[in-house]
Amino acid sequence: MADRVVTERFLEGYAEILTEVAALGRRLTRAEIESRRALGEQAAEAGHSLRTLVGAHLSAAREAWPGPAGSADGALAVVQQVVDAFAEGYERAQRLAVRQEEAVRREFIDDLLYGRSDLGRLAERAERFGLRLSQAHAVAVARGPAAYEEGDPVPRRVERALLARFGHRDVLLTTKDGRMLCVAPGHEEEILPYFAEQAHTATGGGQVAIGRAQPGPGGVVQSYEEALNALEMAERLGLDEPVLRAADLLVYPVLARDRQAMADLVRQALGPLTTARGGARPLLDTLTVYFDSGCVGAVTARRLSLSVRALTYRLERIHQLTGADPADPAHRYMLQTAVIGARLLGWPDQEL
Repeated sequence: MADRVVTERFLEGYAEILTEVAALGRRLTRAEIESRRALGEQAAEAGHSLRTLVGAHLSAAREAWPGPAGSADGALAVVQQVVDAFAEGYERAQRLAVRQEEAVRREFIDDLLYGRSDLGRLAERAERFGLRLSQAHAVAVARGPAAYEEGDPVPRRVERALLARFGHRDVLLTTKDGRMLCVAPGHEEEILPYFAEQAHTATGGGQVAIGRAQPGPGGVVQSYEEALNALEMAERLGLDEPVLRAADLLVYPVLARDRQAMADLVRQALGPLTTARGGARPLLDTLTVYFDSGCVGAVTARRLSLSVRALTYRLERIHQLTGADPADPAHRYMLQTAVIGARLLGWPDQEL
């Protein structure tokens, strides 16, 4: 009874279609075919058994069969039994094949992203999944408010959009550590931006990082690590752009490479701000917004919800405490670099 209730929603309009088709002797219309396909997709996404759904359709056909019960009903009953047994065996083999394929695919993806396999052997295995590792490849990584796994609705939605737009053009879409990944040939420059657009929409405003195209079998690993680093850098810097390109963020890893030198710069250039009333945070935030606004006072004041006069007072106070004038080009680079360093190192919330 429970199965019957569950499957009834996927038989919506089926009896009416059978009755009309039998009475008029016509074929299904395009709209009727599309409605059945849509219900089939919904049933698959809901995880219902093919065998149960086929059986439900055959049962509904027997009930809707025109005329009194007779030889036609008996024949349909036998057909239903045969189809049920056939579908059961089919599903059993399919589940086994899917589990085996998923295990092979996951092993390949892990080896691909971590470079743990012989590169020659890896390139051979990659062809099975539509990748030619002799070419350059780039990787995009998308994160959202939730962790995503293979087969989840969000990755499937993004995959359908990519297939509809590009077909099977050497693109690999997968998940890793709760994030969505897309691997694409480096010369197919339109694929990853489109993936980023679809992933941003599907995740409800998630963030996507795109690594640079890198050549050879090890290029996927390098591009993947660049994309991950870009996401990490964005989190530390508070960057909220929906799409990040690793090529645009190369300066930050360079600045963060010598942590001790950066910490010394932050202490020297910004340390005096800690003596201000309210601590360093308000003045540091003022500098951050000021530099992010292109050093335009009116824009900075609006973003900080301050008057231009109040902003001018803060900038003058920073000049008094640090000896560096944010409005002076000779001082600006040093102060801006120190502000970036503070964001990278988590200062002043963390001790240097």
